Amino acid sequence: MRSQPLFSEHLFCITTLAISLPAQALPLNRTFQGMVTSAHPLASQAGLSMLKQGGNAVDAAVATTLAISVVEPFSAGIGGGGFLLVYDAKTKATKALDFRERAPQKATRKMFLDAQGKVRSNASTDGYLSVATPGTIAGLSDVHRKYGRLPWKTVIAPAIQLAETGFPVNWNFVIAAKMRQKILLESPDAQKIFTKNGKPYQIGELLIQSELAATLRSLAQNPNNFYTGGIADAIAIDMAKNGGLITREDLQKYRPIWRDPICGNFRKARVCSMPPPSSGGVHLLQMLNILGDTDLKALGWRSPDTLHLLVEAMRIAYADRATYLGDPDFVKVPVRSLISPAYAQKRRQEINPKKAIPSSQVKAIAPAILQQLTQESSDTSHLTVVDKDRNAVSLTFTINLGFGSGRVAKGTGILLNNEMDDFAIAPNTPNAFGLVGGDANAIAPFKTPLSSMTPTIVTENGRLRLAVGSPGGSTIITTVLQIVLNVLVYDMDAQRAVSAPRIHHQWLPDRLLVESWGLDTLTLEELRRRGHQIEERSGWGNANAIVVLPDGSLEGAADPRGEGAAYGF
Repeated sequence: MRSQPLFSEHLFCITTLAISLPAQALPLNRTFQGMVTSAHPLASQAGLSMLKQGGNAVDAAVATTLAISVVEPFSAGIGGGGFLLVYDAKTKATKALDFRERAPQKATRKMFLDAQGKVRSNASTDGYLSVATPGTIAGLSDVHRKYGRLPWKTVIAPAIQLAETGFPVNWNFVIAAKMRQKILLESPDAQKIFTKNGKPYQIGELLIQSELAATLRSLAQNPNNFYTGGIADAIAIDMAKNGGLITREDLQKYRPIWRDPICGNFRKARVCSMPPPSSGGVHLLQMLNILGDTDLKALGWRSPDTLHLLVEAMRIAYADRATYLGDPDFVKVPVRSLISPAYAQKRRQEINPKKAIPSSQVKAIAPAILQQLTQESSDTSHLTVVDKDRNAVSLTFTINLGFGSGRVAKGTGILLNNEMDDFAIAPNTPNAFGLVGGDANAIAPFKTPLSSMTPTIVTENGRLRLAVGSPGGSTIITTVLQIVLNVLVYDMDAQRAVSAPRIHHQWLPDRLLVESWGLDTLTLEELRRRGHQIEERSGWGNANAIVVLPDGSLEGAADPRGEGAAYGF
């Protein structure tokens, strides 16, 4: 079995979306101009500075993402990958970009198993073998080339400055570093950067990343240096010396992929999210469809009946995830069937309104029946940006667990991901987030590991209504689901929608996670009476959102569970 991280994945994954104000200005979470929400105020300032220079949502999102790569290195960075949605207000079109990490060419299905076929402890989470080919720089440069307005050198400049001059570390950094101290100390390059002579940083101490600054300056000249230039050489040499699989050819062959977003209707809204190889969009829409036209508002926001229905919808969706979801370039994912109203209606009929169904009795529906319903055609960070023209970006990126693989490519300052753990390294073997999978998500060369990242854009009557996303590993999808419901069903403002207590169920393990401050004693007792196995947790996720109000103004919110800020001007 692999070691389990804390479920508070906001320590390891950060939501990166920021339009920020100058350092001396106060946060502004309501405006008619542009807005950025991010997990770190300095990243929000980087994004906002792009808007103030006449840049658009893409410019601001790229600058914020790169800044997060510096100030939240434990959660996401240029050594990882992710997904984004772009909404074009003029054409009313939403596009999806997959810049997720991919398995190296030398990767094999059994690479993390010993001679007896048993999983080798921590092999998929720690060290060079756990690293997949990074995609962040390829994705950012591609979306900027297609949609950006400001020069590339301009959007990368704030990140360079933050790496060069340094910034005071916050409690998120300190906690994450202490939790991963052992793995950081195993790597001389990681130890040199992320500890003070082997001792943990203290809150407020200055972190300077000179090698990363030099790497970013090289990327400012030409982003392809990451894949075909000196940076690619440094990564490949370091991998070869330390038993990693990524080669110069892996980097050279990497390309981000533009995909059609997953979209569906919920009440009066059109909800668009990320398609496979993320499971986020499929299961967000699947759960919304199962809820259907149920009068959730009349039932009550946190009534046992509402919560019970939510949990059972989550249970069904995650059972399907384990069976059907994987990289669509390698396996056939029945997307249209899974998000069809007919399928949702069938699964809804299986829910007992007064009793929890044990996860052992909840299975993915048989492929033949699924096909009959609708014929099928052939630690993480999130950021949200909306500009004055109401273009929007919802972007989630990651290096996976806190400080990723714990390895820094020598001489580059690049902290490398441990994304290989997101594959099903053996059938029905939980990954670090407790998720299980099978053949659809098995390791293969150049394959993309399945993700839960759920960057989401919602429109109503052809106009932008909501942009939202969150980090949090397996909890991402259910976090986004609850924020969408809070805004669209319960008419909450942005801050209440993001701050509200959350629940989570992912089929296996069969437990209902509840924030310890979230539900009253009588409600918990009633859910237990219905058969739910409840585990109270201190909190998870680090979501952010921007809501467009009826008067056209923007309202932004960062999660109080983290240290982020919503900035506008």
